[in-house]
Parts: sequence; structure tokens; C-alpha cells
Amino acid sequence: MNNYKDKIIKFYKNTKRMPSYAEIMNMLGFKSKNSVYKLVNKLILEGMLDKDSSGRLVPKKLFGEVPLLGLVEAGFPTAAEEELVDTMSIDEYLIERKEATYMLEVKGDSMIDAGIQEGDLVIVERGIEPKIGNIVIAEVDGGWTMKYYRKTDGKVWLEPANKKYGPIYPEQDLKVAAIVKGVVRKY
Repeated sequence: MNNYKDKIIKFYKNTKRMPSYAEIMNMLGFKSKNSVYKLVNKLILEGMLDKDSSGRLVPKKLFGEVPLLGLVEAGFPTAAEEELVDTMSIDEYLIERKEATYMLEVKGDSMIDAGIQEGDLVIVERGIEPKIGNIVIAEVDGGWTMKYYRKTDGKVWLEPANKKYGPIYPEQDLKVAAIVKGVVRKY
């Protein structure tokens, strides 16, 4: 079973998408789609895979869980003991609705004071009504940007998190596509 999982994970890492039933059948050397169906159901029960609203496979916990050992002081050093508090997958921590979530790579420095740097990945979720202060992915007058969502006197505008840039007031149209839920940075 682990060999099957490894092949599915490898396919996902290489293609950035889940394989179809036919691709799983060929990849694993199965003779029928019924065998694939049974395997997929086992992987869904294990929590490795799920299906989106249209029935397509989506990864759930492909990369396993990481131990959560406790807290680390970011201020003055304090005595600490390593204690296993729980385990958690990164997906579980960052993603609430997998079918509505995607990632974008950040270009530019307009959100640097919010801790979002060029090259970071932002995890965003569609289908949420924006609230004042949310960081949003928005289409403004035909162009796309990531900024703080603001509203003054009933008028919506966007605010960068870098003093080098001014606020954006839409001339014609502003559509919020998604809300930023998290930032991933690799060192």
C-alpha cells in the first residue's frame, strides 16, 4: 500500500495535480478501474485523499504530519522543555476549504510591512466575503494586486503595506477574488 501512496505522491509533486483514475490504473499496473476505485476509497478513509465538489481527487494529507512540540519565546529567553503537544499537517493548519484554496507566488514589495516578501507563497481562499483589514487578491480596473481591503464612506479601496506606495482607488471596477489565509516562506 505504501508503494502505491509513494507513486501517487510522486505524480502529484511532479505534475502539481492529482492523477485521474485511468492514470492511477496505468501507473500502478491495475487491470481495472474498479481496483483503482477500491484503492481511492481506502486512501479517502485514511485521510490521504478527498474529492472536490465535482468528484475530482484532491490531496488531503499527502505529506503527513509534523510533531507540534510546544511554544518558543520570541522575546526574552526562557527555560523550555521539549514536550510533544500534538501532531499537525501543514494543510490542516493553513487550509479550511481545500476546494476553494490555492497558492500564488508573490511578486513585488508592496506588502512587505505585512511580512509578505517577494518570492513568498500566499495561501488564498475564494468565496469569502472580505472584511475591512483582510489582505485580498483583487482585480482593480483590469489589473490584479494583493493589498489590504479598506472601506471609507461606503467606498472600497486598497491599501499597500509599504510607505513607498499609495492607496488604490478603483476608477471603474474592483472585484475581490480571494482572501489571503497564510504565507509560506522557505529559507
